[in-house]
Amino acid sequence: MSENKNEHSSDLKYWLAYSRIQKIGPINFKKLANYFNDLKTAWQANANKLISAGLNKDLVEEIIIRRSQINPDQELNLVNQEGLKTITIKDDNYPRALKEIYNPPPLLYLRGSIDALNNICLAVVGTRKFSAYGRQATEEIVYQLAERGLTIISGLALGIDALAHLACLNANGKTVAILGSGADQPSVYPSSNRYLIDKIISSQGAVISEYPVGTAPTKYTFPMRNRIISGLAKGVLVIEAPESSGALITAKYALDQNRDVFAIPGSIYSHNSKGVNNLIKQGAKLITGADDILQEFNIQVILQETKNEPAISQEEEKIVFNLLSKEPLHIDKIKQLSKLNINVLSSALTMLEIKGLIKDIGGKHYLKR
Repeated sequence: MSENKNEHSSDLKYWLAYSRIQKIGPINFKKLANYFNDLKTAWQANANKLISAGLNKDLVEEIIIRRSQINPDQELNLVNQEGLKTITIKDDNYPRALKEIYNPPPLLYLRGSIDALNNICLAVVGTRKFSAYGRQATEEIVYQLAERGLTIISGLALGIDALAHLACLNANGKTVAILGSGADQPSVYPSSNRYLIDKIISSQGAVISEYPVGTAPTKYTFPMRNRIISGLAKGVLVIEAPESSGALITAKYALDQNRDVFAIPGSIYSHNSKGVNNLIKQGAKLITGADDILQEFNIQVILQETKNEPAISQEEEKIVFNLLSKEPLHIDKIKQLSKLNINVLSSALTMLEIKGLIKDIGGKHYLKR
């Protein structure tokens, strides 16, 4: 059921109905909400009244046509059938940070708990085609930030977005996904990441969209949702982004919204690093670890005691473990340096993985945890 138990709840179906008319957009929607006493009155208003509210003639004609095709009661039933909650910009629980941006969404559809946004929020974005370096940086830094209580916001996209959500969940943290489609399960894009929805919700996170039930993603909805990702956050961390990456759109929104922009540097020879390296040249804060962000947010950094080296009884495992670091090393290079037989080496790597001391990040590249 929709959870809107306040003075605006009786008017909700008209908010839902107007959200079906995509050509209105957040700015014109705000004009309607400010001009009329309620959205029911706006829904029933004639053309002259709509023009008096500040809407142009072409848009008013579109509204008149679309109103005859939309049933407000059916829109409310759809939301309830899908188990979605809704928050209008006039509701007390509308996120304060989001309300501050230039064009906040007038209506949010969500699943899960909006309470996750009461924590300090950091948006994490990046390329869909990440490298081993990007995966490692995302998993380690996001995990540590989530451990310290930050809510991680991202866009549920393939690549860095999904890695950020997962790293947060693995740290038992709260994460919020902002969609470029409807929030109902059949509309969630990409479909391959729908499995994350239940994980996010069961961990007291949320899935949020400004788009009504059944809305498919388009090349316009993704850039628009990026302003929500940055708008909900205190800062945006960009991890791996080529020059054409949509993550850079989120970074631009963050700057426009007076949010912090953080970037993890990459190789000057990497296509995936051109966008983030340019951000750093333009003034984004260079990040090499979670502590950098915690300090920027004035969150006390607790220095961890130096851990004792783990007890490893087998000599072959000791040799392999001592060769590894936080930089990935391919099995062929490990074999060359360790001078171990491949079968012995494989066994040692397997045992070290089972003990949780090392990690295979893909393609037989290993590093210390």
